Amino acid sequence: MKYPALLSFQEILPQLKQFDAIIDVRSQSEFAEDHIPGAINCPVLDDAQRVQVGTMYKQVNAFEAKKLGAVLVGRNIASHIETLFLDKPREWAPLVYCWRGGNRSSAMAHVMAKIGWPVVQLDGGYQTYRRYVNASLAELPQRFRFKVICGPTGSGKSRLLQVLAQQGAQVLDLEQMAAHRGSVLGNLPTELQPSQKTFESRLWDALQRFDPQYPVFVESESKKVGNVRVPEVLMEVVRSSPCFAVALSRPDRVRLLLEDYAHFVTDPALLNTQLACLTYVHGREKVAYWQQLSLSGRIGELVDELLLKHYDPAYGQSIKRNFDQFSEAQILDLPDISDSTFQRVARQLHQDK
Repeated sequence: MKYPALLSFQEILPQLKQFDAIIDVRSQSEFAEDHIPGAINCPVLDDAQRVQVGTMYKQVNAFEAKKLGAVLVGRNIASHIETLFLDKPREWAPLVYCWRGGNRSSAMAHVMAKIGWPVVQLDGGYQTYRRYVNASLAELPQRFRFKVICGPTGSGKSRLLQVLAQQGAQVLDLEQMAAHRGSVLGNLPTELQPSQKTFESRLWDALQRFDPQYPVFVESESKKVGNVRVPEVLMEVVRSSPCFAVALSRPDRVRLLLEDYAHFVTDPALLNTQLACLTYVHGREKVAYWQQLSLSGRIGELVDELLLKHYDPAYGQSIKRNFDQFSEAQILDLPDISDSTFQRVARQLHQDK
């Protein structure tokens, strides 16, 4: 094969895991919005340089802009090779892509090929990858048997999914992929939510790795997890799948939530900011009372109130309306929130294939 080889995403996909590196040469902001899973960012033009070249193109002419672009691209490619790839052997095989398979990825790929590396350039760039993901998410979910873990807030659904994954089960953890716990208090303190495109890339990456012979465990999420939306076909398949209902006492649910939401326990001001979002549902007087519980350190009492007055009523209405097989759900009775309990229940689910 002559290098750089120009291949479509369909041609590349079967060997995607075999590349020694997937190099996204777009700018930092383009990469941040979404990229092929596992890619590293080596911009041949960074965000500021793209603006600089684009401005010269509009205000001067294309020739001067191309000269400036060539200088910047050459300098950046040299820097990336020197700092990241100088130690790579002759057989090191990278995949390179940009926005649409144009000059940016072509420049990097040709330099690497001249060095002697067997480099592949993605024909059509990120745009072809994105089209492939969109098409796949409309078809992939229908290949699998989903088992839906249901239960009210604080019942341990996420912990159960984590243990199932540790035991080798196929788990589609929507909250982990969305970096959000799926409620008004669901923002994670240390991680921002991904863009919709990144969320969909994570979904596609997980689904295309699963084996249709085995079930996929997933939580009974709503259509939106924070600010990102679960693709329609996936949502439809999950909502028509068999359900397993986790049952845990309310005191244990309160204890579990205090563990999982420890950042709110230590930062009542942050908690109160989020509680304010419930004003439109429960009114100012009730929310002010909850905020006072928070400020006075009565967090356990607050959590119990939120379960009783907000989360449980909403869950009861939603789960019956949206999940077709919930009325026939198998009950998973958890006597406590110990690790051994979650291990036992997960093992029971995993072995029952």
